[in-house]
Amino acid sequence: MKKSSRLVRSLLLALVVLVSACVPRATPTPQPATEAAPVAEENVLNIYNWDDYMDETLLTDFEEEYGITINYSTYLSNEELIDVLLAGPVEYDLVVPSDYAVAILRSESKFGSLDKANIPNFDNIDPAFLNPVYDPGNRYCIPYQWGTTGIGYNIKATGRELKGWSDVFDPAFAGRVSFLEEPRESFAAILLYLGYSPNTTNPIEINAAAEFLKSHADFIATYAPDTGQDLLASGEVDIALEYSGDIFQIMAENPDIRYVIPQEGTMIWSDSLCLLATAPHKENAEKFMNYLLEPEVGAALSNYLRYATPNQAALPFLNEEDRNHPGLYPSEEVRSRMFFFADVGAAGQLYEDAWNDVMANRGQ
Repeated sequence: MKKSSRLVRSLLLALVVLVSACVPRATPTPQPATEAAPVAEENVLNIYNWDDYMDETLLTDFEEEYGITINYSTYLSNEELIDVLLAGPVEYDLVVPSDYAVAILRSESKFGSLDKANIPNFDNIDPAFLNPVYDPGNRYCIPYQWGTTGIGYNIKATGRELKGWSDVFDPAFAGRVSFLEEPRESFAAILLYLGYSPNTTNPIEINAAAEFLKSHADFIATYAPDTGQDLLASGEVDIALEYSGDIFQIMAENPDIRYVIPQEGTMIWSDSLCLLATAPHKENAEKFMNYLLEPEVGAALSNYLRYATPNQAALPFLNEEDRNHPGLYPSEEVRSRMFFFADVGAAGQLYEDAWNDVMANRGQ
């Protein structure tokens, strides 16, 4: 839709230029040279974010406070976001990739540099999220939310507490488990269970993870596109590999739902709010970044999403239950068994091929 409208405007502009060139003009009277006035940005901001990853009240409040209209669109995975941005011109200003996706898109020159003078609340960011390897110096992005990928489960259905990946593959739960449709996430769980690095580039280890998933196909009811929490809430599955905040959201509605960080280790991730190099409303984008970094706003966002905030100034305004929950803010000892995704370079094709093999052999 956006590409088509952009093309139509370009054709119309070309037609206007052609017609104008054919119309005789009177010789203009020379005028003293003057400096061109800066063109003000239109009061619009285009945001492309994950599905169910924003408190819409905050969008409305921002629009009312700044007189800027937000056009808000969503996607379901990092891969979908990457495909859209690599496919051609877009009119988005801000996107919200995960850490490894930032590295991929940065390598493709998809981001524009931030003017930190327009983001004074940048000082509120927890130092742990400054200067990440995927965005050195926070040149293009600010941290948005962070969390873990772990095990959500219904204790009434499982009959016991779960502690790790080994529990997921208890024969008692066969056919009652959902995994994520995100290849790196699902492979990471199995690689950690097998004792390998979730960022391995070793084809033997990647193939071992694929063979494990194929041989345990009867355990996994579905590979969900970030909707495992809905399947768990509805009782379609009893266990779900999911993102922490998604499970915490349904925990508020069902006291039988639990979330555990697997004892073998898991993924820790940080999603970032990033400025695109082609952003048509850069100043509005930086205003929105600064707005989200206000202490009360940052807390409101995390209280709504049930993810952890990278905004240290927001901590006093968080719900006390969330601030003290080890599943949201784990101890340093637990965090020592967590891993950020890394860009695996050419090995990405190995993961893709292995994933296609897993998908082709489901139910066989």
